[in-house]
Amino acid sequence: MAVIENEKNEKNEAHSNTTFVAEPYSIFDKRQKALIVFIAATAATFSGFASNIYFPSLATISEDLGVSVELVNLTITSYLIFQGLAPSVWGPLSDAKGRRITYFCTFLVFLGACVGLAETPNYAVLIVLRSVQSSGSASTIAVGSAVIGDITTREERGGYMGIFQAGLLAPVAVGPVIGGAIANSLGWRAVFWFLAIYCGAFLVVLVISLPETLRTVVGNGSASPSNPIARYPLTLYQKTTKTKFTPQTLPPDAAKKATIDIAGPIRILFSKQAAPVVIFLAIYYAVWQMSITAVSVLFSELYGLSETQIGLTFIANGAGSIIGTLITGKILDTDYKRVKAKHEADASQSGSETETDQPREVQHDDVNFPLETARLRLLPLLALIQCASILTFGWTIQYRVHIAVPIVTTFITGWMVVSIVSIVTTYLIDVFPHHKAASSATVNLARCLLAAGGTSIVTPIIGAVGVGWTFTITVAVQLLALVGLAIQWRFGSKWRVEAAEAKR
Repeated sequence: MAVIENEKNEKNEAHSNTTFVAEPYSIFDKRQKALIVFIAATAATFSGFASNIYFPSLATISEDLGVSVELVNLTITSYLIFQGLAPSVWGPLSDAKGRRITYFCTFLVFLGACVGLAETPNYAVLIVLRSVQSSGSASTIAVGSAVIGDITTREERGGYMGIFQAGLLAPVAVGPVIGGAIANSLGWRAVFWFLAIYCGAFLVVLVISLPETLRTVVGNGSASPSNPIARYPLTLYQKTTKTKFTPQTLPPDAAKKATIDIAGPIRILFSKQAAPVVIFLAIYYAVWQMSITAVSVLFSELYGLSETQIGLTFIANGAGSIIGTLITGKILDTDYKRVKAKHEADASQSGSETETDQPREVQHDDVNFPLETARLRLLPLLALIQCASILTFGWTIQYRVHIAVPIVTTFITGWMVVSIVSIVTTYLIDVFPHHKAASSATVNLARCLLAAGGTSIVTPIIGAVGVGWTFTITVAVQLLALVGLAIQWRFGSKWRVEAAEAKR
């Protein structure tokens, strides 16, 4: 199977002529980048809100619609399935036509689904509209990751990606609390009215404030997009830089890149440059989703918690996710700078480096750079800590240890798994710089489909063998998944070089 092009010079991503080296990678300064990341992170909260705000109401929805909890759990499964599939369409659209038009379309779909869910008459409509809702919200993460890739270089990308992940994970902490409170006071249907209002208000902000960042459309941000939808009203905000820049020349193959390649995420997923580490990530993410799906029912049945109380228990999981990704993002930037300095020193000593007039980041962002060392070093430690946390979670609930203990394990698990997702997403954006949204969609596709399968079987397995043994089995699978990480670490660099040579 053909492999999508690999690591190329980040500076040459938008074009290949010499004018580019005189201009910055992005015209946006730190404050502007912070605003763009904030908007992208807020957009990504819709995926988490739509998923997590729903958890405390599972038992109530089951009673109200007259179906079993297992059937209601299938709405989580359907949500995850479409959360995995939808970015495979929206991601390539974003890479071809632009970030703004993709955001606009996805939020319209999400808004319509929320209004329909608020008026759901029966279970069949519920499961269908949850799938549609997921199709609208899921892609905000992939598109947001691509936006960050558009405006940041490798050296700063880890930190900004950490901030982005922290923002989008806020719903993991507050979503269930809001959902539990709304469901208790106004009923579960009001949860979806809340999401509809939130979506409508934010869509206005996004359309007004977010600039187009797709580099084949606007280069480093200085070119004016021809598509009116790609333009935005606050153009003065984009021109606040004191230095005057000439519009960049777009890449010669821009027309080719404008093709919407729906199969792109699938090709990335099955490419040897991505498959081992993506499978590793998907397994760890699926186990996490299985644990938080089980929390709602287990804490209600075994500890007698109400909807509001169950919602409050999710704060630990969300707080761990947010804190973890912020810290991990900073570590990623530090690791990259350290590895780059060593790489430069080794190249200088070997005499292989030649003098050029290119900026420093241009000279060394190539296929020979030890990207796996710079990006993946933390993964084994994070994986082992998550295994210990999940094991503790299962057995403490099995023996009804004080509820504080399993709640603390959700904090640790959230920290570990979200850090893993952040690291792998950043790594894949580095490996596939021309397909940022598609590479993020690949992560979504794998982790969500596997999580969908996991959440659909977790309750029956718990009923058959108990909580402790259920999560002992999942930990065994996680340990086997470390083989994929080892393969990526050992052969990733070699495969990137081979793919680059094959493309020449």
